[in-house]
Amino acid sequence: MFFICGINQEQKDLGSFGPYICGACGSYGRYRVYITYMCLSLFFIPIFKWSKKYYVQTTCCQSLYVLDPEIGKRIQRGEPVDIRPEDMTLIQRGTNGYRGWQNPPCRHVCPACGYETEEDFAYCPKCGTRMEDR
Repeated sequence: MFFICGINQEQKDLGSFGPYICGACGSYGRYRVYITYMCLSLFFIPIFKWSKKYYVQTTCCQSLYVLDPEIGKRIQRGEPVDIRPEDMTLIQRGTNGYRGWQNPPCRHVCPACGYETEEDFAYCPKCGTRMEDR
């Protein structure tokens, strides 16, 4: 008799929240929340999970935050939450798409669906709501 088992790190996307004002770059963006954990599998079936950590990545500048585990557990259970700046700890400041304080990009964000673009649309191409400048 033989056993096929393994230990690996896995990541699961928990959803997108927002729009929020990014604490790293000051732009409007969305928070993408995900969990990472170690997993013991037996015959490719997850048996035991440990070292759970919740992370938030911003869509505006790709900054990475560690999320408070209690807030992460509430998101995982499907409860409605409001992610506040004090619930997150910055671990990596991102710069993707951000050109500095002297010449920041003009971002247009849909207040209804969160779609954001640097193009000058008067109305959201996804839902038709009037766009806002950020």
